Amino acid sequence: MATDYDAPRKTDEELNEDSLEELKARRNEKTSAVVDEDETEAAEGFELPGADLSGEEITVRVLPRQADEFTCTRCFLVHHRSQLAFSDSVGAVCAECAA
Repeated sequence: MATDYDAPRKTDEELNEDSLEELKARRNEKTSAVVDEDETEAAEGFELPGADLSGEEITVRVLPRQADEFTCTRCFLVHHRSQLAFSDSVGAVCAECAA
């Protein structure tokens, strides 16, 4: 956008009035999209730390270690062979623990 340097300049007070008028015009133009949400329904989906989960059951299918996997002797996690950093007399060590 081109700037006309010969045009009279507005004072700070005039600039504030203009912006205030623009804000009022925008407020009247736009309709607010208010969403009515029930707070209790929204809060039901949240799990708080330390909540009593003794009545909950988790079903997970556990697979045995595969031929291309190893168990790290430092972190005791099962990793793919591509994560093997080194193997010594104690056992295999993953790249994360070796770093």
